[in-house]
Amino acid sequence: MPDIILLMAGPTASGKSKIALKLASLLGGMIINADSMQVYRDLSGLTARPDAADEACVPHRMYGFMDAAEACSAALWHTALEAALEEAGRLSLMPIIVGGTGLYFRVALEGLSHIPAIPDELREDIRGDLTAEGAAALHAVLENEDPEMAVRLAPGDGQRIARALEVIRATGRSLASWQKHKGKAILKQADSEGRVVKIILEVPRDELYARIDARFDQMIESNVIKEVQSLLDRKLDPGLPVMRALGVPHLGAFIRGEIDLPQAVQKAKTESRRLAKRQITWFNNQFPDWQRIKSGEADAAGKIFKIVQAT
Repeated sequence: MPDIILLMAGPTASGKSKIALKLASLLGGMIINADSMQVYRDLSGLTARPDAADEACVPHRMYGFMDAAEACSAALWHTALEAALEEAGRLSLMPIIVGGTGLYFRVALEGLSHIPAIPDELREDIRGDLTAEGAAALHAVLENEDPEMAVRLAPGDGQRIARALEVIRATGRSLASWQKHKGKAILKQADSEGRVVKIILEVPRDELYARIDARFDQMIESNVIKEVQSLLDRKLDPGLPVMRALGVPHLGAFIRGEIDLPQAVQKAKTESRRLAKRQITWFNNQFPDWQRIKSGEADAAGKIFKIVQAT
């Protein structure tokens, strides 16, 4: 395990990749992905994944290492992180773990609950009910079967509601009960020893929304529509994470002739802003003790560099 590990979280379009690249050059680092969509090789444009030029400057790991037909879980990501950290240690590189998926950071620091495998038939039945009846109807069912989880979940959060039903029916125990018992946390010891630097990048809300809009316009100009068309041509399960990635459903609707391009772009931008808002709320609630750095400052990377050097 390397001596110092840098964790850098932030909402979408907060400039994480650019700052990470500067820091990796200054610190002799390896950039490790903690974004649940940038793991997919099929979505380089829409997820604003580091390009070939960036990856040629400093080592990058866990970007584009999964196929769109797969679903990346927190457990799978955690396993891949362990291998990346071991490699960074062998190469004497500082790990710079960067992304907007708060759950991944929490799993690395606190561990992951080991929930038994869910039978495929049960999962398919519940997912079928979700499609046929909708999230609100399944939430009502969950209120009867697992009221503790029902209180935690919004009636519109279909995927998590379905997951909670899977667990209670397969194991007889609430997902909340399983979550109380954590497994291995690869960064727990290093964090307890003060060797983990935890940073959250902040951007004023209006500026962040402007960045989101401008970035999506650039994506359209760089022909991400072709990227979405390639996904649709594969006829993948619409329930897969990659098919729900920002922009995919909306540009898919445009490709099918259901809406025009300006409508698709506006819907994607709106959903991106909603994601950013959820990410900010999550970081504020879950990581109140992480150090905050304003990413728009010219010396943001320099400030983080000084924090790392002082650790």
